[in-house]
Amino acid sequence: MTYSIVGRDEESGELGVAVQSRAFCVGFCAWARPGVGAVATQSFTERGYGPRGLARLARGEAPADALAQLLEADEQRDFRQVAFLAADGRTAAHTGTACIPDCGHTARDGVSAQGNMLASPAVWHAAADTFATAEGTLAERLLAALDAAEEAGGDFRGRESSTLVVVSGDRDAEAWERVFDLRVDNHAEPLQELRRLHAIAAAYRRRRDFGEQTDLEEEVDVAQAAGLPEDQVALTAAIAAVARGDLDEAAARLRPAGEADLRWRETLERYVRLGHMPPGVLDRLG
Repeated sequence: MTYSIVGRDEESGELGVAVQSRAFCVGFCAWARPGVGAVATQSFTERGYGPRGLARLARGEAPADALAQLLEADEQRDFRQVAFLAADGRTAAHTGTACIPDCGHTARDGVSAQGNMLASPAVWHAAADTFATAEGTLAERLLAALDAAEEAGGDFRGRESSTLVVVSGDRDAEAWERVFDLRVDNHAEPLQELRRLHAIAAAYRRRRDFGEQTDLEEEVDVAQAAGLPEDQVALTAAIAAVARGDLDEAAARLRPAGEADLRWRETLERYVRLGHMPPGVLDRLG
């Protein structure tokens, strides 16, 4: 009823999972932990493979061994489909004999793609092949893989939900930290909606890296293209201006939002009190 991919970015070390299904609310199929690994669990889904698998990977068990131990304890193993990915790129996957055809997987170093109740075996192969050749961030490569799988036929019943989870490759990061954690529970075109949400989330995330060399107008273009509300586009510009040390420009970008909605001035006052915005910006608003 689902197809998925777990993948690792060789340069950043990021780990991720992306899933689409005709079933409602497929987000519980995707699990990942920074610097440890990623798990996709589906087909009469047993969620326990996620946290239990990650716990075993965190202890240093090889994906194949960790998966084998969990399958051994699962009386319904023939109905399950599971993929494990370790932080070093090792993978292991299982497609039970009772999974609904077409079903199967391809597990390689750094990526495993799998699915059941699909149009054909081309679906999981298209996902893995596309991931291997796609460019961009890990999230972008995972999204490209889902698109390729869908183009190859996807879930033969149609589509309904999707999810994208990406974590850093830093083992010292907190277990709950996410680069992206996006879900589309019910939508006529879940992959399109997932891409829309990713664009918004990525635009917000860019703010963390603003510095003296940030191109303010470029960031405004990115925020607008992602579909951020106009007041958030203005805030993006202001944050970029502050990072560049230009408080006059920051105030100028925020002034229209403050004049249109007085709550924005109070919001900025709270930002200043908490140290999230220099007081000089508020002083310049007038």
